[in-house]
Amino acid sequence: MIDFHTHIIPNIDDGSRNIDETFNLIQEAKNAGFEGIVLTSHYMENYYETGVKERDIWVKVIKDNLRQSGIEANLYLANEIYITDNIMDLLIEGKASTINNTSYVLFEMPLNAEPMNLYNVIYSLQENKLIPILAHPERYSFIQKEPEFVYELIEKGVLMQANYGSILGQYGEKAKIIVKKLLSGNMIHFLGTDVHREKTIYKLIPQAIEEIENIIGSDKLEKLTTKNPKLALENKKIEIDDPIEMKLSIKEKIIMYLKKY
Repeated sequence: MIDFHTHIIPNIDDGSRNIDETFNLIQEAKNAGFEGIVLTSHYMENYYETGVKERDIWVKVIKDNLRQSGIEANLYLANEIYITDNIMDLLIEGKASTINNTSYVLFEMPLNAEPMNLYNVIYSLQENKLIPILAHPERYSFIQKEPEFVYELIEKGVLMQANYGSILGQYGEKAKIIVKKLLSGNMIHFLGTDVHREKTIYKLIPQAIEEIENIIGSDKLEKLTTKNPKLALENKKIEIDDPIEMKLSIKEKIIMYLKKY
């Protein structure tokens, strides 16, 4: 398996706080069954702005230290880029990274408001032959209100990455309901932990995998955890299943209306 979304590089965003925590997180990932880890540190203008060169140095230092300790880990440089009209400039100027220097780009949006520039950003990436991947769609409040929006984005060429913790209710009941719908509707293409701290999500991975496998089956689970991430890291095309536009049940609509989270 490959963990497609993590915050493990120390001291550059709200993830790992020091090198010891970084090493502990990598060991936790390996214990959970991950053979590869994509290092998607936040890139947010005027807030988290550690450039490619510095992050690349960190990756080399981490790898060297792991090797000296007899630990093998496949680490891949990337970013989770906060949506901005300047996204192409950030990539061209070597500030933000695609996934492992491929055509795949992981981006995020504000959790509680639909960005007005969403389609412009998607088009700007696609015009430059890049493939946008939206991080954790199940967590955005406007998608929780209108989940069919994910279907529309996939039809426009956007891929989706869900968080393992969502299926366990880690981000609230609304995110749990939505991620179940997205999984059953062929609308998730990658899975990631979005890990920030040690002793959190990695110990829950077996439980999350069991829940997800019950929804999509073992073959589809392998696609989301291993096959699709490998294809992306190798800059190869990912063949996706046709998305199925989902409808919330009356009960689910009531829960979505009543629940704060």
